[in-house]
Amino acid sequence: MEYWFGSIDGSGVCRPADGGAPELLARVRSLATDMREFHPLTEEVIEGCGIFSDRREYIRRLREVTILHSREVIADAAQEKDAELLQMVRMLDQMDEVINLLTERLVEWYQVTDPSFSSKSRKGAGRRILPRITKSRSPPLRGVAREIEELGEARKRLATEVSRRAGGVIPNMSELVGGLVAARIMARAGGLTSLARMPGSSVQVLGAEAALFSHIRQGSPSPKHGLIFQHRRVHNAPREVRGQVARILAGKLAIAARIDFYRGSLDPDFVADAQARIDAVAGGVQ
Repeated sequence: MEYWFGSIDGSGVCRPADGGAPELLARVRSLATDMREFHPLTEEVIEGCGIFSDRREYIRRLREVTILHSREVIADAAQEKDAELLQMVRMLDQMDEVINLLTERLVEWYQVTDPSFSSKSRKGAGRRILPRITKSRSPPLRGVAREIEELGEARKRLATEVSRRAGGVIPNMSELVGGLVAARIMARAGGLTSLARMPGSSVQVLGAEAALFSHIRQGSPSPKHGLIFQHRRVHNAPREVRGQVARILAGKLAIAARIDFYRGSLDPDFVADAQARIDAVAGGVQ
């Protein structure tokens, strides 16, 4: 019987495999054990084999091999083509949160220095009033406002780059819903590998997890869409067909993700058919 550290024949004689952890890991990968004839190791067998001085030594060597395996798996995952795009999307989302938080705090600050700035003016102001604040009489207020504006410009450049790279990593999804929305859906799924394994029904509610769990636990209405609501075909669709549009678009996105994952190239025929199907339901909403 072949094991990761060597072999044990029918008479109980152990033969250790040569080499260190890299060689043992290569041996593990080459083993094709028929589980119907596999005999799990026991502590008595390990100690009686004579390869390891004691059980602690056995665990130490096994740990070396498994840690090496984990490092290689992580390195492979980091080199996947969607890895950097995933991090860029997460950075973009966090920049949105930071900009919104800082802008809200800045508006409160500005309201103290300018009594003519009413709460009515503040409503929905956000980034729109940043240019006004940069002209404030308060130097520190002006400085912070300019910093937030620069952060906003950096956020725009990052969003443009995310959209551009999504066209290369997930070309079919990007053609269906645009690079930015496609990249956000992929990031919420945890990567292209996970997304390619999801059914359309799961893609449809990605980003609406809270509403979904509320539906499951408390019986509230089920969510009809999540992140795909950001696409114009969904949020511009008439309310009576919006759920149907979201369902069909999610199904096409699930197929597009599989094409992107397994083939990695644009399929114009699939995209054209999918667009026509969605338009037929949405009534040509753009």
